Amino acid sequence: MNALQNSAPDATSPITAKSPVLRVPPAAPAAAAAHFRANLTFYTDVSDVAEAHPRATGAVHPGYVLVDTRSTAAWDQGHVPDAIHLPTALIAAQAERVLDKSVPVVTYCWGPGCNGAARAALALAELGFQVKEMIGGIEYWIREGFEVETVGGTRRRADTDPLTAPVDSEDCGC
Repeated sequence: MNALQNSAPDATSPITAKSPVLRVPPAAPAAAAAHFRANLTFYTDVSDVAEAHPRATGAVHPGYVLVDTRSTAAWDQGHVPDAIHLPTALIAAQAERVLDKSVPVVTYCWGPGCNGAARAALALAELGFQVKEMIGGIEYWIREGFEVETVGGTRRRADTDPLTAPVDSEDCGC
């Protein structure tokens, strides 16, 4: 055992009782593993999408389709290259015409403060599509320095936001 394991308080310890972080004790390791495994079936992140993106891999098809669920004005302002534009309000009427149910779908919207991608993922799942949400949305796609398409052409941030992605490495290590 390391020093932290030797000194870790149990649920009845005075340290735990005083800590707002530990007022509710952590789940048992098996329950935590099941939760986080399940979580990864519902979410992917910007870096993983960028790594699997056809422009990064040279692949014709990355094994999923990326869907921007925002309005046309938002799409025109900037979107992930090669994404499909399917606003949430149009999913019920158009998803089965423009998407293939045998191909997993990854939805995105504005960013972490927006639940539009989750609403779109729900609508798609209810129609029978396999779906994940890209956490971080277009905000983190841009902040991490990835290319976007706009009505005026393709562009990229001049620099990567050092608070959201590594600036001296391709790999964040996670």
